[in-house]
Amino acid sequence: MVQKSDDNKARAVGRRKTASARVRIMPGKGKIVINDKEINVYFTTKLLQERVFAPLVTVGKEKTIDVSVKVVGGGVHGQADAVCHGIARALVEWNIELRPVLKAGRFLTRDPRAKERKKPGLHKARRAHQWRKR
Repeated sequence: MVQKSDDNKARAVGRRKTASARVRIMPGKGKIVINDKEINVYFTTKLLQERVFAPLVTVGKEKTIDVSVKVVGGGVHGQADAVCHGIARALVEWNIELRPVLKAGRFLTRDPRAKERKKPGLHKARRAHQWRKR
């Protein structure tokens, strides 16, 4: 789901595993707010913060675009990847000329990997019961 409004804002949804992020971008000073918290409060590790900033840094807009995000589900890594995916999709909706750069950086590709379901008769998805002789 991607949509652009008339007031120079763009919205998009990014997903990863069970995390889903609704992203809104607009011209500004480079402020990122996630679930009404600053990015360094919500994502405390530098790695996750860099993951969120990656699409903005790739196109050189980290100081000129404000980002507002509502993210639910999953863990912190899945949420960071969902926000990254959503920001990239919103940037493309905002300016279609950014698409080749973001596509080359693999920011627009939805990562389909998810946890495999548990099968009946097994401990986990593929882990079988331990064999015992007696």
